[in-house]
Amino acid sequence: MFTGIVTDLGQIAGIKAHNDVRTLTIATRYEASSIEIGASISCSGVCLTVTSVQEGGPLGALFTVDAAPETLAITTAAVWTEGRRLNLERALAMGAELGGHLVTGHVDAAIPVVSREDLGETSRYVFEAPDALARFIAAKGSVCLDGTSLTVNTVEGGAFSCLLIPHTLAVTTWGDVGRGDRVNLEVDLMARYAARLAEFPRGE
Repeated sequence: MFTGIVTDLGQIAGIKAHNDVRTLTIATRYEASSIEIGASISCSGVCLTVTSVQEGGPLGALFTVDAAPETLAITTAAVWTEGRRLNLERALAMGAELGGHLVTGHVDAAIPVVSREDLGETSRYVFEAPDALARFIAAKGSVCLDGTSLTVNTVEGGAFSCLLIPHTLAVTTWGDVGRGDRVNLEVDLMARYAARLAEFPRGE
């Protein structure tokens, strides 16, 4: 479980494909000694399992993860290349501050950026969600996009907008994101369960 609060800006240092799996080596500023084999790390919104760790690399430490076929089919991980920056977040510890909202790291879809409007120090992004997911997105609600917890400003059909503040633009990959790019969307967990419960009639 995560919160959508990015704690490091990592970078893909290597990619190896074998059969239908991509093994990614990711450079990070996290201390190598603090990363356990089998730990979950959100990589631009995708929950991936650490398979190896070592000291060194361009940022201080390196860890590897495997992206399986399901992940490659649903997320942007299929098109990640060496040098690409990633929003990283460690798994939420029990009792830790919940700064964003509850995020599982199970991406629902890779969706397009319809537009980006830079408004001085802030930037307004408009995204397009597929019909099956649009019903989970509401104005003033939360979404996780590329591993970042964001507040929805406006909703019109499948289109919705988010306004990013200077801090978010500076410490995440969002400064690199523009019109036509695709980002990983995870809808709000509570909205998903509320909609599921509404499908069943109330017992007498």
